[in-house]
Order: sequence, then C-alpha cells, then structure tokens
Amino acid sequence: MALKSTRIKNEQLEAHLFRVRALTGFVLVAFALLVLAGRFFWLQIVQHDEYATRSTQNRVHLRRLPPPRGLIYDRNGVLLADNVPAFRLDVVPERVENMDEMLDQLGMIIPLSDQDIKDFRRSLKQHRAFQSVPLKLRLNEDEIDRFAINRWRFPGVDVVPYLSRNYPQGALFAHVVGHVGRISAEELKHVDPDRYDGTTHIGKTGIERYYESQLHGEPGYEVVEVNADQRVQRVLQTHPPVPGESLYLSIDARLQKAAYQAFQGQAGSAVAIDPRNGQVLAMVSVPSFDPNLFVGGISSTDYTQLLKDPEKPLLDRAIRGGYPPGSTVKPFIGLGGLELDFRKPSDTVMSTGVFYIPGQVRGYRDDQRNGAGRVDLVQAIEQSVNTYFYKLVYDMGIDKLSTWMAQFGFGKPTGIDLPGEAAGVLPSREWKRIHRNQPWFIGETVISGIGQGYWVVTPVQLASALATLADGGVPHRPHLLIATRKGIDGKRTPVKPPAPGKPIAHDPKDWQVVRQGMIAVVNGDKGTARGLGDGFPYVIAGKTGTAERYSRTTNAYEDRTNLEALARRHRALFEGYTPASDPRIAVAVVVEHGAWGGSVAAPIARKIFDAWLAEQPPGSLPPPTVPKKPDAASGGTP
Repeated sequence: MALKSTRIKNEQLEAHLFRVRALTGFVLVAFALLVLAGRFFWLQIVQHDEYATRSTQNRVHLRRLPPPRGLIYDRNGVLLADNVPAFRLDVVPERVENMDEMLDQLGMIIPLSDQDIKDFRRSLKQHRAFQSVPLKLRLNEDEIDRFAINRWRFPGVDVVPYLSRNYPQGALFAHVVGHVGRISAEELKHVDPDRYDGTTHIGKTGIERYYESQLHGEPGYEVVEVNADQRVQRVLQTHPPVPGESLYLSIDARLQKAAYQAFQGQAGSAVAIDPRNGQVLAMVSVPSFDPNLFVGGISSTDYTQLLKDPEKPLLDRAIRGGYPPGSTVKPFIGLGGLELDFRKPSDTVMSTGVFYIPGQVRGYRDDQRNGAGRVDLVQAIEQSVNTYFYKLVYDMGIDKLSTWMAQFGFGKPTGIDLPGEAAGVLPSREWKRIHRNQPWFIGETVISGIGQGYWVVTPVQLASALATLADGGVPHRPHLLIATRKGIDGKRTPVKPPAPGKPIAHDPKDWQVVRQGMIAVVNGDKGTARGLGDGFPYVIAGKTGTAERYSRTTNAYEDRTNLEALARRHRALFEGYTPASDPRIAVAVVVEHGAWGGSVAAPIARKIFDAWLAEQPPGSLPPPTVPKKPDAASGGTP
C-alpha cells in the first residue's frame, strides 16, 4: 500500500509573498494616484486658463446681429421700402453629420424647392463651417409649427427671426427704388466681411444699390449661453446693431402714380424734373414688375416669364431706354442757330415739302406733304417744319451742331444717382469714326437736324436737357436723394444738392424766341399739340416728336388714318414745361408704339401736369396767366 505525499506548509514564505504582493499593489495604486493627481494638477492649475476658456467657448457663443436696413420714403414721407418681421430656416454646417440626408428628411417636413437647395449650396461655399447659412426664407406659420415638432431630429437647424425687405408700392417704384437680393459670391468679394457678417441680402438695383453703403448700417452682436445641444438658453450681453440711414427721395408718390397710370399699359417712359434744382419729381418705366418677387429669391418660372416678355418689364426705360429724339431736338437746334449767328429770329425758309442738298437729287421730306410755306423759327417750332432745320444744320455743319448740343448733356450720362445709366448717342464725326470706322456724310448731318439718324437719347437725358432750357441755360444734375435720417426717431437732415453746372452762354432774346415757339406748339392755331393746354391755368411750352423706328423703303407718305400701322413704325415723344414764364416742372414722355407725339405722348404729359398742379400748396405758384395767340402780322411770333 502506497503512502500519499504530504506538502509541508511554509507559513513564513507565504507571509513574505503576501507582503511583496501587497507592497507591489500599493506602489502601483500609489503611482496611479500620483499620475492622476499630476494630471489633475496639470489640467486644473497649470492649464486652468486655457481649459476654462475652452469651456466658456463651448457654453458661450458670439452671435452676429445684422443691422436693420434703412427705410426709403418719397418727398412727403410715403413709405417706399420697409422691413417686415419674418422667419427663416438656418443651418450650421459643422453640426450636420450628413448634409444630403438632412436635406432629404427635412424636405419631407418643410417643402424645399430646387431654388432653395441651389441657393443654400451656393451660400455654403461663401460661409465658414460654424456660421449659420439660410436654407429657406419667409416660413409660414404651418411650416414653423411642423418644424417645431420635429426639431429634435435636426441638430444644427433652427428657425431664426429676421427682417425681410418689403416694397408696399410694388411695381410703381420697381425701377427707381430697385430691390435687394441674396449676396452672390462675386458681391461677397467686394464687401467688408465683418460688416456683412450675418447679412444675407444686398441692394441689387436702383436706389437700393446706389446707396447701399448708407442703407446697410453697422452690425451688432450678442453673447448667448447654450446647452449641450447648442440651443440658446439665455442672452448674456447685447450690443445692438446700428440701423442704416433712412432716405427721402425727391419723387412725389402721387405724381408717380398719375404718370404711371397715364400710359394705360403702353410701353414707354416719363420723367418729370424741377428745372430750378434738378430734383426728379416722377420717373416711370412701363411696363414694370413686382420687386417683392426678388427679395426671397425669384422662382425660375417667374424670372423666365419676365425675361421672355416682349415688352421687357425689367428694362428701366427711363435711364437705359435708347430712342431717336425726333423733333424734340428742334428747339435746341433752333437756339443754336441763333446763338451761333447762323440765323436771326426774323429769317425765314421756304418749305415746299422736300429739301434738296445742293448738287444732289435725293430729297429729304418735310412732314407736311406740300410744305408749310415760308416760316420763321417760331413757326418752324410750332408746326415742326423739317425743312427749316434741314437747311439750318446744313449751314451749321455736324461739328458745330454736335458741340452745341453737347452743352445740354446729349451723348453722355446725366449723372443721376441710379446705377446703369446709358449715355445715348450724339451724332458726330468722332462717334462714327470710332463706332463705324466710316467717314461722315452731309446727308447724315441733314437728318440729324430732325432727331433721326444716329441720334439716341434716354428719357432722363431728354428731360434734363429740357430742364436746362426751361431754366435759361443753367444745367442741374438730375438727382433723387434730398434728405436722410438716422435711427427711428432721428431728425430728417437735408442733403446738399449737386452744384449747378456751367451756364450755357446765350442772349436772353434768343432764348425768348425759342420759348415763344414752344408756347405756340401748345397754344398756336397750327401747333402740333394745340389744345393740350385747354383748361389748364398756366401756359405750357412744349414740343412734339415722332421718330421713325426703322427707315422708310419708299418716299411715299403714310396713310395718316391707319393709326395702327403708324404706331408700329413710330415712337411718339413730347417734352414740355410749365408755367412757361416761371418753370417749375419739365416733363419728357416717350411712347414706344405711338402714331404721333401730339396725339399720344402729349396727353400723358398733360395728365402729369394736372397731377402736379393738384399737389401744389395754395399760394406757392405765381398767378395764372392766359397764353397769347400768335400774331400773324409779326411773322407768327407772339
């Protein structure tokens, strides 16, 4: 029988092992505690300032506050552009893990158009990852409610209140006031990034663009405390933004409305100016459009419709529309003939119906089939006798003609405070050499005398030249801004008007002769706008114009009873001012499809005069005067 082995217990050895193991464990625990204490000391003591700052940054955010845009008023305080409260969806890109997935899911709750997505993705490239980017503007109440219920599903997305631009006058001031729109990538390169941080819109056209710097204001900021989900818990500090300046324009809203309605939908433009100072009283371009469509981002359908409209509602005809002036240049040319000593007021020309350049067989027609007979300057202006002006500019030559007309501002922008003004064309040898690389021909001089050929004017250019003529040769730059106001309760401060230009040297007697001719246009028995002043308490001086839109193919006279055919061929114009003895308003009207200036454009001007008269305070005008009829014994001069 085998015996079992017995292990003898060594209590001394086991006690030693226990002490070694216990000591080792204690050392390890002590070392770990020392490391932890060291780390704690490093974080809490050595790096305290840095981590305290990081903690604060995670808890406290700086939020930019865009400034309220300045308001725009007419001269009487009628609101033309204001700001209305609205709500939008904003996205902070760095807090969205999957942007495409978020947009898909959000689109099931709040409708997002293709244009919304397109604008949003373009804006993403213009902002930093931590900056809010607008996704959808002008949310309605239903959209806000639906998002509020699902808000927890979309970290980094929130509903934000803001001020949206609004144009209460709609199409009436669309071209003058202009509109704002989202800041493009190109525009972002040219603006101060700090000043426009948090701003989504900028002036695109009209006054909104020209005076963007004054209207924008200065941004503010607020310090907010957020939770772990980055939701704002409270506002710690607020530094309010400085609102943009409010602007007051020289335009009278009631006169603007009367001018717009006078066209009755006909395409064209009218500009009214105070000749004493250059203030623009009315400026319309017909047809127009609703500028509110552009504020929130116009849809592709609406924009395409505006672009394809044959009447071009987006074109600001007042400052960009180019038209041959026709006979409206005759008073200026007639004055030049007197001032440059090519004619005397008593000189007459025989109008037989056709004018021939000496040595040429081609004839240049008069407006009257058999001519007007022998006429002086007053009668030539009254009846718009082409032959008188054919002969006059033939004697003057194109060089003297273009030099003289340039003094009235033809061929260059007026400098009105609106962007994109066209220069027009003043016929000259130099212009033709540069643009056509051709020599000048005498026949081109002749037709320039009746506002045809290479002539191109804008309505504001024609109105400005007329205002200079009405004010006795003192040019005033047309302008719209007359006053500003800072803040809501600020004082309305007048803006210093542009200084008058260099007066056009002239003999007052020559000026008076031309004025008599323009008075005869409206009040003479043979005036091309006779009857226009009937019932009006002040004398109106004017000049009609009928410009051909394309050259004739024959020398035949038109059938004057076929007004529809004539309207396709002609542009109708009228220029006039009143009171003739002390001009307070000068008006230029262009109708793109009009048979005759006297029957189509002149009545529009009369409605503008009537509306202007109704706006004048009692006692602000001189006593009414009754025009005298032309005296046949004195050669037609009143």
